Amino acid sequence: MATNGKKSKKKVIIFSIAGALLIILTLLVILGSKREPVYTIQTEKVIKRTITQTVTATGKIYPEVQVTISPEVSGEIISLPVKEGVRVKKGDILIKIKPDIYVAMKGQAEATLTSAKASSDRGASEYKRQQNLYDKGLISSSDLEQAKTNYEVAKAGYDQAEQALKQAEENLNKTTIYAPMDGIVSELKVEQGERVLGTSQFQGTDVMTVADLSRMEARVDVGENDIVLISVGDTARIDVDAIKDRKLIGIVYEIGNTAKTTSAGTQEEVTNFTVKIRVIDKDVILRPGMSMTGVIETQTKSNVIVVPIQSVTTRSLNKGNEKKEPDESDAMAANDNRIKQKFEKPKEVVFLVDNNVAKTVEVKRGISDDTYTEIVSGLKEGAEVVSGSYKAINRELEDGVKVKVENVKKPNPGGSK
Repeated sequence: MATNGKKSKKKVIIFSIAGALLIILTLLVILGSKREPVYTIQTEKVIKRTITQTVTATGKIYPEVQVTISPEVSGEIISLPVKEGVRVKKGDILIKIKPDIYVAMKGQAEATLTSAKASSDRGASEYKRQQNLYDKGLISSSDLEQAKTNYEVAKAGYDQAEQALKQAEENLNKTTIYAPMDGIVSELKVEQGERVLGTSQFQGTDVMTVADLSRMEARVDVGENDIVLISVGDTARIDVDAIKDRKLIGIVYEIGNTAKTTSAGTQEEVTNFTVKIRVIDKDVILRPGMSMTGVIETQTKSNVIVVPIQSVTTRSLNKGNEKKEPDESDAMAANDNRIKQKFEKPKEVVFLVDNNVAKTVEVKRGISDDTYTEIVSGLKEGAEVVSGSYKAINRELEDGVKVKVENVKKPNPGGSK
């Protein structure tokens, strides 16, 4: 019996201890759930530095001056003395078109002109004779008028035949095409023996392109939101895909006034403007059609307050007021306040750290580069601003929450001082 009594006491003690532990664990869980969260962040000091705003766009390399050659008359190519890549001078023969039909048309026009001249001469002589007879009173005024009309018709026929001969001669001359400028045949689209269409009556055949490859440019498409930032004279850094480990220098010299719209009327609609950048470097070989990326420097500011670009986010500064229950006696004012909050845009803010507590500060931004953004108002140099993580800045942090700073020391390239 004594043994059973001892066992019962042990069970009571064990269950008592287990119950106490369970109560303590429950209290710890409850207290832990009520504990205010602490967010781990990274920070940087607000500093002053020089910042350059840029616009990046892609495009192609083109000659600054190039001429597409199209014949003005139709026919078979009987001579093609140039090849693609050949350098030509202004006045060099580029192409000859079979002239037989145009020689015949010129001969026909010459014969017509000779006949028209004879008719005009006869008409003039007859009109002069009739004028003498009229002066002597031998013919009527109607006979004189008829002679004058015949002469004027013959003279008009002569003028028309003369113009037809000039046109025939021009067409014959156009069967030989000469280089309009010094340059290189950058593209050749035809072969000797092919027939081409002239531009006088049809759209015409593009037979070749002559370009001045000593003056090259980059053409990039810039979106409508960025085009307003670019000005003629802005410097550009040009990265050509085919030229490794070197950036070329360029100057913006022309900005398109007409927009180019793709996928109009759809969600993918894009509106761009063409910007032409003159390549300054002359010691590189560039070919038309090379792909490139241009970084246009639109504005530079020195000694301005900047923060990491990811530090600036948006928050509704009236968020605390939204949770307050409106007074029934002031329902109209409360409704007006809700409408105001609905249409009020979120404010741009950064988070500062003061005694391990996040503090929301409204700021106004200026220009930005790829890493930093200028702060026009709201911050002073030396403040500690939250720079990470992205999740903390954009989702978790609010005014007054507790934070834990864990900054990774950046290596000092110059060594310790």
